Amino acid sequence: MYAIIETGGKQYRVTSGDVIFVEKLNAAAEETVVFDKVIAVCDDNGDLKVGAPYVDAKVEGVVLKNGKAKKITVFTYKPKKGSARKMGHRQPYTKVQINSIG
Repeated sequence: MYAIIETGGKQYRVTSGDVIFVEKLNAAAEETVVFDKVIAVCDDNGDLKVGAPYVDAKVEGVVLKNGKAKKITVFTYKPKKGSARKMGHRQPYTKVQINSIG
């Protein structure tokens, strides 16, 4: 059984026991989160239910941790003008383990 959920403007295909990294959620570690924007659900028999836009189902998970990704370097410049700028960015994320699809 799997489901396709939407969170943080992205879509994820999840099954029970999966660990996914999503955009930062407003939840602490060891807290339960419920994803109610379920786009599609496929059961063990292969029956696929697709919503318009969402299916009446919920996916539950537990937040394992909140963190930041590795640093990326952003370098912008304007040629022949002597203008350059170097910045770094670390994208925040939430690590979630999927418990049940229902």
